[in-house]
Amino acid sequence: MGKYIIKRILIGIVIVISGALVAYAVIRCLPTSFIENLARQRASNPTSSKTYQEWVTQLTSVYGLDKGILAGFVGWLGDAVRGDFGESWEYGVPVVLKFKQVIGYTIILNVITLFVELLISIPLGIIAAKNQYKKSDYAITVFALMGISLPTFFLAILLKYVFCVKLGWFDMYGVTGRYYNQLDTIGKMLDIGHHLVLPVITLTMLSIGGLMRYTRTNMLEVLNADYIRTARAKGLPEKKVINKHAFRNTLIPLVSYMSYLIPSMFTGSLITETVYQIPGIGYISYLATTKGDIPFAMFYLTFTLILTQVSLLLADIMYAVVDPRVRIN
Repeated sequence: MGKYIIKRILIGIVIVISGALVAYAVIRCLPTSFIENLARQRASNPTSSKTYQEWVTQLTSVYGLDKGILAGFVGWLGDAVRGDFGESWEYGVPVVLKFKQVIGYTIILNVITLFVELLISIPLGIIAAKNQYKKSDYAITVFALMGISLPTFFLAILLKYVFCVKLGWFDMYGVTGRYYNQLDTIGKMLDIGHHLVLPVITLTMLSIGGLMRYTRTNMLEVLNADYIRTARAKGLPEKKVINKHAFRNTLIPLVSYMSYLIPSMFTGSLITETVYQIPGIGYISYLATTKGDIPFAMFYLTFTLILTQVSLLLADIMYAVVDPRVRIN
C-alpha cells in the first residue's frame, strides 16, 4: 500500500509539471498581453516621454517575459517549489493572498451544490432503476438528458431572464445586495444565500444528470445479480433489498465517479461564476487569464492539476475501503 501511494505521488508530480508546462506555453502564446495593454496605457499618458514600443521593451524585461518559454517556465517552477507564486499583475497583491480572498465563495457555492446534487440525483437514479422502462424511468431519463445537454451559459442567462428581469426576485449580479453593510451577521448570511440561489440551481441542474444516470446504470447491474435474486427469494422486504444489499454495492463505482467531483468544484463553476459575476476563484481566474495575468493563471491551473491527482489517489484508496475484494499492492 505504501509503495503504491509513493509510486502514484511520483507519477502525479510528473503529470503536474508536464501539465503546468503546457499551460505556461499556451498562456504565453495567447493573443492577449498584459504587457501590451499596460504599455499602451502608459504611452497614452501625456506626461510619458517614451513611445509604446519603448514601454513594451522595458516592461517585457521587468516582468521577465524577455526569456524563452522553457527558460521562463523553469524560472517560474523554481519559485513555485519554494512556495513563491509571485504577485498578481492584474490585482497587485500576492497570488496566494488573492486566492485566499476569493476561494471562500467558490467553496460555499460548490459545497451547497454538491449536497443538493447528491440529495436529488442518487434517489432519482435508484427510482429509475427500480422502475425500468416505466413512465417514471422515462421521465427521469429525459430530465437527466436535458441537464446534461443544456449549455451552462444558456441555462444561467435563461434563469436570470425569468427570475431577475421578469419576476424581479433576485439581483442580476453579485453575491451581496445594496444594503449588505447595514445588516447584522444573520442578515448578511441570508443575503449571501439569497444571491446564491440561482447559481446553485444552475450548477445543480447541469450536474445531477450525469450522476443520476451513473447511479441508474450501476443500480440496474446490481439488481440483476444473483445475490439480489437470492435475497428476494428469501422473502426479504424490497426496501431492505434495495437499501441494504443493492445500494451498498452501487457505492463502489460511485466512489470512482465522485472523485472527479472534487476538482470540478473549483473548475466547473467558472462559467456560472462569470455569468452571475460571483467573485469566486473561477470568475477571478477567468479575468486574470483574459488579461494575461500569468502568475495568477499559472497558480490556478497548477492548483487544479494537483487537486485532480489527489482526488484520483483518494478514489483508489477508497475503492479498497468500500470493496473488500479490492486490494492495492
